[in-house]
Amino acid sequence: MVLPTVIADVERAFVSYAPGHWPQATQEEWNDWRWQLKNRVTTLEGLEKHLRLSPEERAGVILSAHKLAMSITPHYFNLIEVDDPDGPIRRQVIPRFEESHHHPSEVADPCGEDAHMPVPGLVHRYPDRVNFLITDRCASYCRYCTRSRVVSGAGEQELHTEFEQAFNYLEQHKEVRDVLLSGGDPLLFSDDKLEKILSRLRAIKHIEFLRIGTRVPIFLPQRITLGLCQMLQKYHPLWMSVHTNHPRELTLEVRAALEQLANHGIPLGNQSVLLSKVNDTLPIMKSLVQKLLQCRVRPYYLYQCDLIHGSAHLRTSVSKGIEIIEGLRGHTTGYAIPQFVIDAPGGGGKVPLNPNYIRSHDEKKIVLQNYEGRLFEYPEIGL
Repeated sequence: MVLPTVIADVERAFVSYAPGHWPQATQEEWNDWRWQLKNRVTTLEGLEKHLRLSPEERAGVILSAHKLAMSITPHYFNLIEVDDPDGPIRRQVIPRFEESHHHPSEVADPCGEDAHMPVPGLVHRYPDRVNFLITDRCASYCRYCTRSRVVSGAGEQELHTEFEQAFNYLEQHKEVRDVLLSGGDPLLFSDDKLEKILSRLRAIKHIEFLRIGTRVPIFLPQRITLGLCQMLQKYHPLWMSVHTNHPRELTLEVRAALEQLANHGIPLGNQSVLLSKVNDTLPIMKSLVQKLLQCRVRPYYLYQCDLIHGSAHLRTSVSKGIEIIEGLRGHTTGYAIPQFVIDAPGGGGKVPLNPNYIRSHDEKKIVLQNYEGRLFEYPEIGL
């Protein structure tokens, strides 16, 4: 089992870190998502203005221009641990020299998306659903990004989505009932540009519901405006998957943004990536999932970190994830427990992983072990 650790009150509380390193910003500027984007930290000089970098970080920032760009919104930058190079927020967004190390198992496209792209920008891996990559830009860039080969403009490839070809493909393939808008981050589009895509998809009768995958509510909660929510509300059923990895990311501003989305009828699920020294302990993960429920977000997936180039320093063992799920089961509500999955390398799709609750199984009975370690028999009837 995962050993318990003491969790500071700040990990459980909803707090605001504004304006932090930007005391000169007016409230109007701070709450303007375009101001946040304009004032992102993107350079070594910008980092060193506020933080003392480790040698590994400094080297990583210099190398990032050739792999995955660095970009951190002021809102998220204020969460970064000033004096701890191994802080859980810092490790997610500040490059490190270890990103230049390539383990033999790592590849540029670990999920095999390029091989399942019938039209540029449209990934069709599952029978009834597609992933529509509508942009290659994000508000901030996660250092473990599965699509680091194409996002930010600094990767090995460029994303050239052919929108008309994608819409024509979807119109012709009536088996597709579910479209996930991803990228990059779709919520970086203006309301009008995003609405044009949503309305075009809604006009395809066999598409039953739409999803948006985004980290914007976490990196850039100011983007979640009333106007955006009212526009999205017109295209129900529309779901949203957000991406939160650590309880400190759930600030007052983030909670308000998520609540506004929920108030406009958008079901919210969270996808976390299991990361070393970020969320790989039971107390941190328990705090995260419980805070998510307070924000009206259902923990959905916990991903084993994909085998992306230069991610070994952020990956944990698979057994660590199973231990965390086992530690959550029975000790918090079932709504708070995500499904632990590996996105099978090479395009195999999501494979669920669970603790072994079945101790034995034959034609007469199944023996189960509960969260307390007690054993129970259930008869097999009718076999």
